[in-house]
Amino acid sequence: MDKVGHDKATLIMHTDVKDQNGQDLEAIIHELGLTDGQILFSREKVGATDLAMVYNLADLTINISDAEGFGLATLESLSCETPILVNMTGGLQDQITDGENWFGIGLEPTSKAIIGSQQVPFIYEDRINKDDFINALVKLYEMTPKERSALGAAGREWTQKQFNFDNFIQQWDDLFTKVHEEKGSWETRTGYQAYEMRTF
Repeated sequence: MDKVGHDKATLIMHTDVKDQNGQDLEAIIHELGLTDGQILFSREKVGATDLAMVYNLADLTINISDAEGFGLATLESLSCETPILVNMTGGLQDQITDGENWFGIGLEPTSKAIIGSQQVPFIYEDRINKDDFINALVKLYEMTPKERSALGAAGREWTQKQFNFDNFIQQWDDLFTKVHEEKGSWETRTGYQAYEMRTF
């Protein structure tokens, strides 16, 4: 906003502003002096139609999480023909490009680590560079509506091809059939060690 003007961009965050697992977002925007409409919050649960409207209002959907398993919001955004700006981590890598075409901008992390806990054995924690992020925002901001629209249209085509329910169902069916053929059913299963608990 300092580069393009505080009246030229708005960040809409569809989230709980006081999530127990995150920061107090209201306190942050007051501390930063961003209280003139630069940041708006969508706090209530909304249906799919209203959510699609939010995606269509936006020029861009951003997900720069440092540890993202998949990133459903960015897939929903691409399905609504809105391009994305993402950190190249986790499942976001599978959404931003088909290997040849890009459906927004993917930022390579500046630092990478593998972390874990008792609940999550391991996850990649990848952090981006602030300047890379700002430059990507400016690049997308300076695109013409036609150029952004072309990115979004290509993204929707990609989601329809790669993430459709027919493929989803077929992949699950193939997986379960393979497991059954290779490892058997309950009574005929193989590849495991049975243990028995006895009291003496």
